Amino acid sequence: MIANPNIPEDVRAVASNGTQLRYKLMELTAQYPDAIALGRGDPDLATPAHIIAAANEAVRQQRSGLSPVAGLPELRQAVAAKLRRENGLSAEAENVIITTGGQEGLFLIMQTLLDPGDEVLVPDPRYTSYDEAIESAGGRMVLIPTDHDDAFNLRPEAVEAAITPRTKAVLIITPSNPTGGIVTEDRLRQIADIVIKYNLIVISDEIYEKFLYDSWRHFSIGSLPGMEERTITLNGFSKTYAMTGFRVGFVAAPVNFIQAMVKVKAATTGPAATISQWAGLAALTGPVEPLREFQRIYTERRQIMMDGLRTMHLDFSDPRGAFFLWTNSSSTGIHATELSYLLLKEGRVLIFPGTSFGENWGGYLRISILQSTDLLREALDRMQPIIARYRANH
Repeated sequence: MIANPNIPEDVRAVASNGTQLRYKLMELTAQYPDAIALGRGDPDLATPAHIIAAANEAVRQQRSGLSPVAGLPELRQAVAAKLRRENGLSAEAENVIITTGGQEGLFLIMQTLLDPGDEVLVPDPRYTSYDEAIESAGGRMVLIPTDHDDAFNLRPEAVEAAITPRTKAVLIITPSNPTGGIVTEDRLRQIADIVIKYNLIVISDEIYEKFLYDSWRHFSIGSLPGMEERTITLNGFSKTYAMTGFRVGFVAAPVNFIQAMVKVKAATTGPAATISQWAGLAALTGPVEPLREFQRIYTERRQIMMDGLRTMHLDFSDPRGAFFLWTNSSSTGIHATELSYLLLKEGRVLIFPGTSFGENWGGYLRISILQSTDLLREALDRMQPIIARYRANH
């Protein structure tokens, strides 16, 4: 708990739990009707029209009965084709399970993979749902340090140093939430050698794969020799196609692991919503122009936010992908949780503190770009005097 009188008791009470802290700040935001939310990672853009049309058509044709637990065969085939075409995997439909969003996919992976006491190597900072998924399966999270000067890339030597006899898997998130960093191809190749050497599994979270900037490109570790049989790939439709409310994701893995996941899913949630699956099929097989427009919009917004943060003399790590700027707020002299609360209370801008992505990050803010350009500029204008005041006093 943070002992600071400027932070309300209910915020201090959850300050050590990243997920609860994020939800508490969102709850407080409801008190301010004019607040600008730069917190959550839910795309604000409209779901492409052809996806909505496919969902409507599925309803009209009454194609809403339960699918097989593993997902609609047509969608599993389309996902496998996408993985072959874009990610260099040799996936077939039986290598794919359709999940109720990426979040369920994450929990199903951990429940299927881990035995009590197994260790999973996790980059720090991280989205704290990983913590909860690992813990729920009786596993233990071992943090791998990353740093600002390296754009929060994952260092192979740090991965190897963290391995113990209990290590079961390495979690790779690229692009990363919260840092916007990526794990570059050269590092992934080195990590693959380490994983093979120690006979480990890789869980590769690639949910933000479509949104990279400048000259950076996505690379899937499962495409490397000897890695497909030991890689579990987590992905989905929510970020790429602005389909968060549809709750449809997917996992690709060796057939025996998918079959084990299906058993867990059958005993818990059952199949993903059929209408959402038909919408997902349309997303994968429809026009790519909406994605190009999304990329253009996010690139413009990213530039606005970078320019605004530089004007406030706030440093940030190189945002190579995703929707976030991982911003060093230590020059203000106050803890990120307090600063986030003050930005909300005084500036009506919701920004998540770095501590909502790991206890080591009290000097960082995660700022999203999921608002219109006008609202991003307004948010920066509101933030500027608050940041300037604390920088001047530090």
